[in-house]
Amino acid sequence: MTVSTEKNRSWWRRYLAFPLIYKLGIALVLGAVVGLLVGPDIAVVKPLGTVFLRLLQMMVVPVVVFTLVAGVSSGSAGQFGRVGVKIMVYYTLTTMVAITLGLALASLFQPGAGLTLPEGTESAPKEAPPLNEVLMNIVPTNPISAMVEGDMLAVLFFALVFGLALGVLRSSEDERLAGLGENMRRFFEAGAEVTFVAIRGILEYAPIGVFALLAVTLGETGMDALAPLAVLTATVYGGVAVQILLYCLILLVFGHSVRGFFAAAKEPMLMSFVTRSSSGTLPVSMRAAERMGVDEGVYGFTLPLGATINMDGTAVYVGAAVIFVANVAGVHLSLTELISVALVGVLASVGTAGVPGAGLIMLSLAITQAGLPFGPVALVAGIDALLDMVRSMCNVTGDLAGTRIVDGGARRRRRVFPARQRDGIAAAGEGSTASASAH
Repeated sequence: MTVSTEKNRSWWRRYLAFPLIYKLGIALVLGAVVGLLVGPDIAVVKPLGTVFLRLLQMMVVPVVVFTLVAGVSSGSAGQFGRVGVKIMVYYTLTTMVAITLGLALASLFQPGAGLTLPEGTESAPKEAPPLNEVLMNIVPTNPISAMVEGDMLAVLFFALVFGLALGVLRSSEDERLAGLGENMRRFFEAGAEVTFVAIRGILEYAPIGVFALLAVTLGETGMDALAPLAVLTATVYGGVAVQILLYCLILLVFGHSVRGFFAAAKEPMLMSFVTRSSSGTLPVSMRAAERMGVDEGVYGFTLPLGATINMDGTAVYVGAAVIFVANVAGVHLSLTELISVALVGVLASVGTAGVPGAGLIMLSLAITQAGLPFGPVALVAGIDALLDMVRSMCNVTGDLAGTRIVDGGARRRRRVFPARQRDGIAAAGEGSTASASAH
């Protein structure tokens, strides 16, 4: 009995010691192979993938609230203002470039040309909220309700306001108020550490969830189902590749190492690819930013913000998919209509959450703006999971690139969170069960 227990422990230690990125890679390959061989019957493992996504989504609100409040309250108002302006300019410009890139590449390669609208595909996609409603709802009337409903823009706004107020309280000349502010900051710091500990266990389950997600997706679609949409798929993947090259160029212009960036960013890039969630990848992205040497006060603000409003990969997808829908519907879009779609796409990215399937909402709004029929959206939805993978990876890469750039490579200041526990979390992905030392 003792020998058996020791063997189980040894097996578990070996599993923990195996790097997360390799475990995810193996799960990715096995999921694809099994899905294609078994076919639709592989749907029996779907609950395993659903549980994984739900576990990640469960941690989104705690991660955003605790890390953002702790990060914002640790810095001065001047620092927050400088970082906030820079990252908003970066996010806006890269999103504009992304949707323009998607429209341009799709106009060149004409995905959907020659396809006809299948019968029975006139079901309407998810209804997109009006832009004025999206902008007004950024300010929550009830922050607790916003957290329950998963309204991340409202949650983000509340956390920013609360964090700024807490920072002012900590800087008060009144010792009593300053002490209360410091105690409150420690509470949010502890909350952040608790969420990262919980994420450690979820990451150990990640390979199982990834296997199930990939197997079910390819089992249901199959290679034959991708053939009519091969040009659209290639256009979106190619557009994302060009967008990532743009990040590389921006990093070089600002004097940062591209190799060093991707060495740190590879895990969140792969995680977001297989989970199709930039919000769910937040803890892994934060760890990557820490490896790059980015200050917690910077990435604690820019990464949750980016996971909510920076949707470069989704913008590429929307641009290409609008042209695809227009081609299937036999509609020619004028230059003015294309510009209108681009502007709406940039604004719509603010209102779409970084979770699987959010791109369909953004696409719906763009299609409505262009006056196109919803029928062809059913064709896009058939391979949305495959497109969602690469656009989520692009979203996360853009968030990290922007975070690295606005941080400016300055010498790191005092950390908001003790690194010991979080390094222990990251060790699950690095193959170490011991707590890593502070960088």
